[in-house]
Amino acid sequence: MAVTAAQILTLRRMCGLAVGDTTYTDAILTAAIERYPLMDPYGSQWYIWDYTTYPPHQDTNTAWVATYDMNAAASDVYQEKASALASKFDYSADGASMSLSQQFAQATQMARFYRSRRSAGTIKQVIEPRPQDDSLYGEVDL
Repeated sequence: MAVTAAQILTLRRMCGLAVGDTTYTDAILTAAIERYPLMDPYGSQWYIWDYTTYPPHQDTNTAWVATYDMNAAASDVYQEKASALASKFDYSADGASMSLSQQFAQATQMARFYRSRRSAGTIKQVIEPRPQDDSLYGEVDL
């Protein structure tokens, strides 16, 4: 699975992160993006089932076009930012007031915003153990 530089820059723009940010490096953002692979435009998943072993396991699909849920990744980044801001509090001194808790509220709101726009999750059920006689089940897509 290969995240492109354009996808990393897109996530930086979605989360308001500077290119030289030392907290959110390209490696950290790549890991955040790779947590959410999607079915590619051709209908392929990032994995294929290998039935040569028991139990079957997932192998990387080399024909898969790298497609990721950027909204889910952005919600993760904003959730991390919110947890870092959770200790901020409001105070006033010498006639001035500082409302630092608004940073936490904004990061939480943005996490909720992107989480509500993530792709719908689906699962594919696999018959296990595999039937020996496919005629009993009709057409079985394994």
